[in-house]
Amino acid sequence: MSLPWVRLDTGFGDNPKVLDLIDDGKYRAVMAYLLGLCYCGKHELDGYIPKVALKHALHATAADASALVDARLWVEADGGWTVNGWADFQISSEEAQRRRQNAQTKSRKGNCVKYHGPDCGCWKEPT
Repeated sequence: MSLPWVRLDTGFGDNPKVLDLIDDGKYRAVMAYLLGLCYCGKHELDGYIPKVALKHALHATAADASALVDARLWVEADGGWTVNGWADFQISSEEAQRRRQNAQTKSRKGNCVKYHGPDCGCWKEPT
């Protein structure tokens, strides 16, 4: 399962790190950053971007990744990079899983009450 969205600060475009990249003509790196956020959210990687995703999922180059590391938007990690500050702004994959489980439980309970009555309780049984 994946996150249906990731958070993006409305001030992203005027973040000094982003402005420096744009001023240096590194638009591809900025796009790689945004696509990296989406990739991490889709695959619930908690901010980790594997090197294999760089070319085919983020449509970026090693130079783009280096620019993001230099700008301190990404941090080098084993086999790839991590998005700097991911945990500060995005929900974790563990939290996403908990939210899905809670929604599923509420749905089962609501359907049970609707179709079987308030005293049934079959929603408590694992399916």
